[in-house]
Parts: sequence; C-alpha cells; structure tokens
Amino acid sequence: MSKNILLVAASAQDAESTSLKVANDVVSALKSDHVKTRNLSQGMKSIDQAWVRANLTEQSSRSESQLRILAESDELIDELIWADVIVIASPIYNFSVPSALKAWIDKVCRAGLTFNYTENGPVGLLSGKRAILTMSSGGVPVDSPVDYATPYLRQVLNFIGISEIQTVRVDQQVTTTDYLERATRDIETLN
Repeated sequence: MSKNILLVAASAQDAESTSLKVANDVVSALKSDHVKTRNLSQGMKSIDQAWVRANLTEQSSRSESQLRILAESDELIDELIWADVIVIASPIYNFSVPSALKAWIDKVCRAGLTFNYTENGPVGLLSGKRAILTMSSGGVPVDSPVDYATPYLRQVLNFIGISEIQTVRVDQQVTTTDYLERATRDIETLN
C-alpha cells in the first residue's frame, strides 16, 4: 500500500536548495504515488494577536473573520493528518530553523487538533506517523552542540505525537566534500 507523503520544503532557496534536492531523493526512495508538497520558500506569515485570539476562541463561537484567520492553519493541520510520512527539508540558518518553518510550526501546534492538554501534561494526537528530517548546513554539523534546529524539530514532532523520526544529513557543505555521499548513505537506511 502506497503511503501518503507530505514534503515540507523550508529553504528560502526554493529549487536551488540542497535540502530540497535531497528530500526529493528521500521521497523517491519511499516510492509513493501520493505526495503533497508544502513549499515555504516565499515565507509564511507569523502568527499575531488576531491569530492567537481566533485560536483561543471556542470553535463554535468564532466569527467569519476568525475562521478566515485560522483557515491556513486548518489546511496545514489537515495535510499533517493526511500524511503517513512527513519529510521536512530544512537548512540550518544561524543555528536554527528558517523563520517560515517556525511560522509553520506555530500554525500546526494547536491544542485539541494536534495535541491535548492532560493532567499529566500535553499529549500528541498524531501518533502512528513517521518523520524524516533532511537537514542541510554550510558549516554546522547536524546534531552538534551548535545545531539547535534538528533537536528542536524532533521536540516539536514528538510534542504532536510523532516519535518515529529519522535524519538525513546534508551538512558541512562548505567544509567537506562528501556531504552528498553521506546523505545517500542515510537515505539507504530509511526503508
């Protein structure tokens, strides 16, 4: 059975992005006919006061304006619910994730939709899914003490219930020459 794959492309470089090129190799290796791409290369509006107010308003009491404000977030969450596998193609910008990816995260982490608060703390609602992080960098080694992006993405995914997470490294592109070979080896271990 073919799995539904959501590819979230976070680099501002769009098609020139190494993380996206390698993520496309990941998607090909997974052999699915059901792929949706969410391209964040043009940016994504950050949440603001109106968004927070709309989100905190009980769903049955939301105005038409509040429903419009939350429409993009609802669509992003629907994509996550649809997906069996989420592939996130992200560069490490200044030791962290691109701002558009942070905005995407803020819009998909919603109480009652992707996690619930319980007496024992938050519980993710998207269990049974798999995530693959395709992380690229110029000089920062993935999972090094100065890589805040990769552990942050793992934390966010765990928070919403996704615990099966693998990483494909396309790091240290300006300091090494074998980064594509390392990425290929990582991809070979995915299935």
